[in-house]
Amino acid sequence: MRVRTSTGIRAVDFFGAFYMSNTTDVELAGLDGDKTVTVEFKHDDRLNEESGALLQCALLYTSCAGQRRLRIHNLALNCCTQLADLYRNCETDTLINYMAKFAYRGVLNSPVKAVRDTLITQCAQILACYRKNCASPSSAGQLILPECMKLLPVYLNCVLKSDVLQPGAEVTTDDRAYVRQLVTSMDVTETNVFFYPRLLPLTKSPVESTTEPPAVRASEERLSNGDIYLLENGLNLFLWVGASVQQGVVQSLFSVSSFSQITSGLSVLPVLDSPLSKKVRGLIDSLRAQRSRYMKLTVVKQEDKMEMLFKHFLVEDKSLSGGASYVDFLCHMHKEIRQLLS
Repeated sequence: MRVRTSTGIRAVDFFGAFYMSNTTDVELAGLDGDKTVTVEFKHDDRLNEESGALLQCALLYTSCAGQRRLRIHNLALNCCTQLADLYRNCETDTLINYMAKFAYRGVLNSPVKAVRDTLITQCAQILACYRKNCASPSSAGQLILPECMKLLPVYLNCVLKSDVLQPGAEVTTDDRAYVRQLVTSMDVTETNVFFYPRLLPLTKSPVESTTEPPAVRASEERLSNGDIYLLENGLNLFLWVGASVQQGVVQSLFSVSSFSQITSGLSVLPVLDSPLSKKVRGLIDSLRAQRSRYMKLTVVKQEDKMEMLFKHFLVEDKSLSGGASYVDFLCHMHKEIRQLLS
């Protein structure tokens, strides 16, 4: 595979599961719809607003039938002269995908602390540049973020707290290597939900509703002990059951009469004829169909030993391995931005 560009930009780095014998050709043993190659482009010459920036990705491959084929993708991107326009159209999810892959490759050659500090500095410089050149004048004590980048600090904190960059005592070297290799080939949608899992309340919406319940923030303070929640991150599914869930809900979902009779660690829900059982099993099937990997279900009871594993995915809270909560990290980022501006 080779990437070509118009004058003014050039491909300088590649991230993914592949081999490169030179600086231009990406060689892959196989390529399917679940694999992604991330390319970093460098802007090193004047760009034209009218003609924009042109990219071409050419893939030479052999089909299953033994035919040599060439697949070409062409892409034209708009260019702008104003920083405000750039920040107005940026893609935070794509930026996090790149930053995660950059960091996960970096840990092979650099200390983890150095890699973490580099990510924080990059993020602070991006936000400080906006504050200096685009934001309206205001108090230095006020944190101002671009509209399209309001979630950059929360996602960056999730990357920094991941098992690769801040492993807990229970995370083995094999686990870290597995996650590092996995993320290397993830697309933007996959890294989005992997670093910030979706937490769906199941008992707050009407049982007859056929739409997916809106996700809530991944924090323990969002959990109510009278409700049931489904958490998914593209690799795992957790069904968290609060200790004060109504008896009727427990009966219609687990076919037992009380919370204490629910089997913790259950991986398959009983097939029942109740509307709630059909709704939850249908939602689980729907989530699995959206992901490229099969997600095993684990039922977690409140205040059970399995709950520690579940809380690991509540990424806005302080982690057991020492990762900062979202609020604390936001304060830290604000401090870094103020230092750059002073």
